Amino acid sequence: MTPITLFDNPDPAPAVPDGPLHGTRVALQPTISVAGWPTDAGAAALAGFTALEDATVVQRLRQAGAALTGLTRASEFGFGLHGSQAGEAVRLGAADAELVLDMMGECRVAAARAGAFGLTPSTGLVSRLGLIGLIPSMERCGLLARSCGTLHALLAALAGPDGRDLTLEEAPPPAPAPLPADARSVTLGVIPQALDGLPAAQAEGFRAALARLATAGVAVRELPLPEYDLFALVHAIVGSVEASSCAGRYDSVRYGRRPPGAKNWNEMYLSARGAAFGTCVKSFLIQGAFFQFERYDAYENACRIRARLVAAAQRLASEVDALALPLADSVPESAAATLAQACAPFAATRLASVTGQPALALPAAGACGALQLVGPRLGDARLLALGETLAALCREGK
Repeated sequence: MTPITLFDNPDPAPAVPDGPLHGTRVALQPTISVAGWPTDAGAAALAGFTALEDATVVQRLRQAGAALTGLTRASEFGFGLHGSQAGEAVRLGAADAELVLDMMGECRVAAARAGAFGLTPSTGLVSRLGLIGLIPSMERCGLLARSCGTLHALLAALAGPDGRDLTLEEAPPPAPAPLPADARSVTLGVIPQALDGLPAAQAEGFRAALARLATAGVAVRELPLPEYDLFALVHAIVGSVEASSCAGRYDSVRYGRRPPGAKNWNEMYLSARGAAFGTCVKSFLIQGAFFQFERYDAYENACRIRARLVAAAQRLASEVDALALPLADSVPESAAATLAQACAPFAATRLASVTGQPALALPAAGACGALQLVGPRLGDARLLALGETLAALCREGK
């Protein structure tokens, strides 16, 4: 245990000596179940909990010959990055890759912060069995690594049907896609509304990256999306309602510690749930309970708007090779005092969280700021090939 790690695996040797991931050291967050390892999800509600079985992604890592190095410290239930050390093991060279629960862009922002690549796979591509999160329809197992090649090797090992996760596509893992033959054959779409309200330095870095790519021959098209601001609203309403429902299990009967002194069942539930969550997550859950029990009509409207946004984002992605969006590459060091502060670094990442499209974080390079590419759903392999090419162009322009 260190300031970065919650648990260091004393025996990281791979069980399969000649698998496709042999020699790849993989760290995980404690939101991903590993049998016999502490799996507290960064939450007081699960303090002392030990996973009873491997998550499907862990089973597949073992079968592919990866060496599991241990667990890095997570924010509460993986929500946001305050207090999280996601990406640090890769940045410091202690691991080649890391699996990070992604609910609103955590994997991508953590990757940018670590100067690495981060892929949030398409919804339905990688099994969620054994993940401990809060927002089932938006959470995915994100992949973080030093190169797009490592990300593709991970995706090939982890993707595919799982009989215990019926939300998955009945499709084989994506095959590698060829790299673009020429930068001039690539077209990126930029949603101008995504730059509204960004910190000046982040907007400047994003524009510098686009300018560098345009100089190399990449075509950049503006694709207006007047309803862009609704992605954050839909995430806030739908995500918090799902979280409020999911968190009901932490009642000290199914999961969670039971505070002493309760005089009856109702008092026990109230005191247990009051002690189970930190201020930020508790605010998110209360918000969800409000929409669930007081303004259910707003939740229904948000679900309808979500369907419209999914169609709009898919249409835009089909018109270009990928959408290019800005990406925060830092998180304030202090703990988030409010829900708004916890969500602030994810202003531009929630589009992919809401739509289920794959999104790839490219690290900053010199004056070029970090950016993310969003592709059509299940176009993950093509997105990785495109990201490798564009990242090389940004590095050449340093």
